[in-house]
Amino acid sequence: MQLHWHRRDLRVADNAGLAAATADGPVVPVFVFDQDVLAHAGPPRVAFMLDALDSLRERYRERGSDLVVRHGDPRDVLPAIAAEFDADGVTWGKEVSGLGRERDAAVRQALDDADVARHSVQDALLHEPGSIRTNQGEVYSVFTYFWKKWRDREKDDPAEAPAENDLADIADDDPIPSLTDLGFDEPEADVPPAGTETARDLLRAFCEDDIYDYDDRRDYPADECTSRLSAHLKFGTIGIREVYEAVDDAKRAVAGTDYDAAEEFESQLAWREFYSHVLWNEPSVVTENYREYERPIQWNQDSDGLQAWKDGETGYPIVDAGMRQLRRESFVHNRVRMIVASFLTKDLLVDWREGYDWFREKLVDHDTANDNGGWQWAASTGTDAQPYFRIFNPMTQGERYDPDAEYIREYVPELRDVPADAIHQWHELDAGRRELLAPDYPGPIVDHSHRREQAIEMFEHARGD
Repeated sequence: MQLHWHRRDLRVADNAGLAAATADGPVVPVFVFDQDVLAHAGPPRVAFMLDALDSLRERYRERGSDLVVRHGDPRDVLPAIAAEFDADGVTWGKEVSGLGRERDAAVRQALDDADVARHSVQDALLHEPGSIRTNQGEVYSVFTYFWKKWRDREKDDPAEAPAENDLADIADDDPIPSLTDLGFDEPEADVPPAGTETARDLLRAFCEDDIYDYDDRRDYPADECTSRLSAHLKFGTIGIREVYEAVDDAKRAVAGTDYDAAEEFESQLAWREFYSHVLWNEPSVVTENYREYERPIQWNQDSDGLQAWKDGETGYPIVDAGMRQLRRESFVHNRVRMIVASFLTKDLLVDWREGYDWFREKLVDHDTANDNGGWQWAASTGTDAQPYFRIFNPMTQGERYDPDAEYIREYVPELRDVPADAIHQWHELDAGRRELLAPDYPGPIVDHSHRREQAIEMFEHARGD
């Protein structure tokens, strides 16, 4: 008998750890609610996870087995479950964060002490962290070179789903807990449905259509030319090998610009892995700048500005639309994520960690490596980051990527009757004109041009210039 410990792999298909366990099966599937992990979670993610667990349990029950649900410290719980089912070993998928790796090391020790074998596999990434290196043997800090090797390296095929006789004939009466049971409030956002079938529907629809416009349209938030798979990859309701295979099939079925567009989406999968490799190599980036400066960056302590940013009340329409989308949907379009992150760090001059913490609380797809990489990119503190002197102009970004203000009007109802040109010139309108057009929408809380100069000075001081 074997246990498979589910964490960020809430599926039965294309699950490398589960497939490894079936070689010595039958397998008892297990999920442990660990309070130390939940302490870092926000309501949207927990709600999505609970829905995914409901779906996962149903998949096991269809196969004549069940998902064993327990609460507590995995160091205590897993050896106890192994004893309960007389299991010889435990499998699970590897983590890349420092916190996750420390937990796994503690669990390995506890299982060793209980004389239970353990085996962890890389399941969330196509390539093992540390396996793609420079010619000098270093982990890459520049994406372009990482991407070339990532793209050309052979990928594993999706893992086989377990057959009914691969799984233990068990039943578990412990219910999947509610948000309230776990101490969480209901999220203010409408959290999307979870589960493998939902993820497969999204993947199928994307690969049939939008993937071929991805290169040209992905930066336009009103177009919705994205896969919306990020939360499913975060929680593993679909396997990365299955996603890659579908995307690669879509790419190879066409030629020319359609091929290039599909490959551009593949490069986004590579960005996801790049940041995971960086986090694996430098776990401290969760709280520390990746890039070293000669002096500390003198971030603003601006609680009012930070709150206005969180509330979508900055007076910069594209920024406010993004922050309100976050509250409404627990999701933000990727281009807009860059815009709002740049605004917080370069216009408000607020520490990127404040933004990272807010995204961790509100995003359904929060991923430590990806979000940290994105925030440090925008803040000019990360690996392969935006140079400190290249600062997004939020009005120019809005005009370029939402020219008809469709996205802005969707999330900022105060501006629904305002012409697009006035929305994009909001910072230049006098107070009387703004009052006439949208009396309930604020004027800009900072002057972008002035703050741009301050941001450059702040970073040049940190550099020792």
